[in-house]
Amino acid sequence: MMELRIAHLYPDLLNLYGDRGNIIALQRRCAWRSIGCSVTNISIDDPFDTSRYDLVFMGGGQDHEQNLLHQDLIEKKGPLIRQAVEEGLVFLCICGSYQLMGHYYEEQDGSRITGIGALDLYTRAKPNRLIGDLIARSDFLARQGRDPMLLGFENHSGRTWLGPSVRPLATVTRGFGNNGEDHGEGAIYKNAYCTYAHGSFLPKNPDMADHLIETALKRRFSDMEPLLKLDNLYENNARSFLLSCK
Repeated sequence: MMELRIAHLYPDLLNLYGDRGNIIALQRRCAWRSIGCSVTNISIDDPFDTSRYDLVFMGGGQDHEQNLLHQDLIEKKGPLIRQAVEEGLVFLCICGSYQLMGHYYEEQDGSRITGIGALDLYTRAKPNRLIGDLIARSDFLARQGRDPMLLGFENHSGRTWLGPSVRPLATVTRGFGNNGEDHGEGAIYKNAYCTYAHGSFLPKNPDMADHLIETALKRRFSDMEPLLKLDNLYENNARSFLLSCK
């Protein structure tokens, strides 16, 4: 039986605003299609062999939790993540882990927290936070014939700016996104996908979840058929409500 192998990095430290729900969504959408799904929790000092996984997930966390894992991420797992991203392994990173995938996070006093540099981006903190419902339109999902609207909840003081090799995940239609200025939300580089959307992200965006599952499985099963369509009645009802809210 086909199986999606997921590595969940730092689940004990990065689980802000229900980010673990992204893992649950991937598991359920695989199970409904009779696709196996295994999840390996990997935290500080745990070995991380990227060749054993099809998809890597990192959630968001507050400054305290991110400081606890920073040395392990930068020194031990960072080089492995950089190589895996270049090789096309699928990643989903939310908020704080999105920021850590870049070059640095600059605090309000000007001091910099080093990122792993897997993606060409950087983040600078500002005094006021960007908070609220987030709705954005993703052109790459539209080109696939999938629902292009991405929904979530954002709460971040950092403003993220993308380099020329990275493109936005989507264009903001409501909310702030990466920095509140250029209308970009999230980032895509190769098969690494990043977003500021919590709440959880994938249960609210089933077509995005299916894109990740299909992309990850096709790297190992090149002859696989397209995923079976699922009845997204409840997900679409929730999406319609959120889209109708002013």
